[in-house]
Parts: sequence; C-alpha cells; structure tokens
Amino acid sequence: MLKAADFRKMAREALKGNWLVAVGTGFIAYLLGGSIIYSGGSGSVSVNGETAEQAATGLAAEPGLAAFLLMALATVSVIAIAYAIVMTIIGGAVSMGYAKFNLNLINRNSPKVEDLFSQFKHFKRAFVMRFLKSLFIILWTFLFIVPGIIASYSYAMAPYILYENPDMTGREALTASKELMKGNKWRLFCLEISFIGWSLLSAITLGIGYLFLRPYAEAAGAAFYREIKWEKMKQQAGM
Repeated sequence: MLKAADFRKMAREALKGNWLVAVGTGFIAYLLGGSIIYSGGSGSVSVNGETAEQAATGLAAEPGLAAFLLMALATVSVIAIAYAIVMTIIGGAVSMGYAKFNLNLINRNSPKVEDLFSQFKHFKRAFVMRFLKSLFIILWTFLFIVPGIIASYSYAMAPYILYENPDMTGREALTASKELMKGNKWRLFCLEISFIGWSLLSAITLGIGYLFLRPYAEAAGAAFYREIKWEKMKQQAGM
C-alpha cells in the first residue's frame, strides 16, 4: 500500500518540466475557488500603541476621516461578498477543470491552463456537487466539529469522480466519493499532514512559497486519487 511519501514522489516527478504551468494554473484555481486537496490565530490590532477605544475616540474627533474609512470598509465588504458569491457559483466547474489538469499532469498527458476552464459545459452538475458538498459538511459540523472534518474527507474525491464520469449527477459523485474514501480517509489526512513542514517554510517566505506548495500538494492529491481508484477496481475484481 502506497504512503504519503510515495504520492509526494509521484507529484515531484510529474512536476519536472511542468512547474511553471502548474504554479500558474494553481494560482488561478485558487483565485476562482477551485482548490481540491490543498486549501490554504487571531490577534489584536493597535494604532501607534493606542487601544481600540482610544483609536475610536480619535476617529470621532475627525468625522471626515471616520466617514471615509466607513465608506472604504463598506466598499471592501461588498466586493468581498460579491467575490465569495462568484467563487461559490463557478468553484465547482473550476475544481472539475483543476481535477482534469492534475490528472493530466500525473498521467503525463500534456497538462494545460485551458484544462481549468474545460468543464464549464458541465456547470450545472458541478454547481450541484459543490453546493451539496458544502451543505453536508456544514450540517455535519453543526452536530460536532469531528463529523464535519470526516465529511470533508469523505467527499474530497468528488471533483475527480465527476470529471471522469460525465453521466453522473453531482449527488451521485458525492456518494461515489464517500464509498471510495472508506478506509482511505486516514491516508488522505496523513498525506495532507506530510506537507506541514513545507507550509511553515512557505509562511516564512511571506506566502510566496505557497505558489509552489499548492501545485505540489494538488498533484500528490491526484496521484492519491488515481491509486485508491485502482485499488478499488482490483478489490471489486477480486484481485
């Protein structure tokens, strides 16, 4: 049985000569809400050592500045909400396209940036898959945090399955992913955890390292999907 180190090795080998296109595609996928495997503390803010109350008092003394900041905050909030809505709507199709890209990468089948936008012809199926996946995870999380985490692993392979099975509905892809991930959720967790060192190094580079970590982790995720799918096929064939 292959382990996390094996999937990372497959990813590195597939990325040789493809780093540039993988980094660019991964960045676009991230901006459009199309991540599959890899999704990338709170503290107080002071203004020149002032407390929040002191800062608020200062703003009250400058009504023009306060009005400007409130308008800026409202504008940013509207833009952020609109952006989140757009990502929610198109994220499913983009994640299917990103699944195609990463499978082409792992299979040495000429991955292209255009792969990312190739699945909008299946927009409805992709949207249903993404919407139901988010809904189920949220509902399980309401029960308790752990069931929500387990659900996220159960449905993780849905974009790959939906891409490879054009006759499936979004709901059926989630069910198939849940079945495929039986006995494999811990393996996927270990694969994700194995990138923690790279995540720390990426943080030190002020986030620049994530440009390279994302395609690395996603390629490893595609290798993982290909392997567990093959294992499932052998099991069903009695091999």
